[in-house]
Formats: sequence, C-alpha cells, structure tokens
Amino acid sequence: MKNNERVYKMSFAGVYPHYIEKAEKKGRTKEEVHEIIFWLTGYDEKSFQEILENKTDFRTFFEEAPQINPNSSLITGVICGYRVEEIEEELMRNIRYLDKLIDELAKGKTMEKILRK
Repeated sequence: MKNNERVYKMSFAGVYPHYIEKAEKKGRTKEEVHEIIFWLTGYDEKSFQEILENKTDFRTFFEEAPQINPNSSLITGVICGYRVEEIEEELMRNIRYLDKLIDELAKGKTMEKILRK
C-alpha cells in the first residue's frame, strides 16, 4: 500500500502529542500513555526521549524498538476501519496496535486489560 509509506515517514514526535491529548481528554495520564508505549515496544524513558528529540519516523521507531511485546498478538479489534489482527504488513500492524491501545485507554479500560496481563 502506497499510502502506508506516508504514515511510515511521519515523525513519531508529531503524532505523540495527539496520543497524550486523546488520553488526557478522557481523564487518563501521560504516564499511562508512556506505560503503553514502553509495554508495546520495549523502549524506556531515556530511549523514548531520544526518539522524540530526534523526530524519529514511525518506520524507525518500530524497526529499532528494543522488543515488540510478544503479547501484542493478543490485541484484537477494529481501529480506523481495520481489524488489527488481520493487517498483514507487520509495521502497519504495530502502528495500529499502538492506536488501538491508546483508544482502549481513552475508552476507560483498565491498564491490566490494556496490557493484556
């Protein structure tokens, strides 16, 4: 999909404030957004700050992630009109996983459920 390339080249730092805003509008916190990002990708606070400062694109963000959580395959459902578990391209699936987790946070799910514990 050509359209995906546009998404992959987007700066993670450019989209990140929208994740925070979406969560905070619903009474959730930046810390919870970070917990989700770290759970999914294996980044920690220090390495994540470098991602933001370097304006790293989505492709690099996921390709260089320390470890995509093995439980990410438990994330299912629809986001942006797509069933996340049916997205074949791994990079797009990981991006949509993150979208889905932030969505669940904004919808009031408990962190335990969101993090598939």
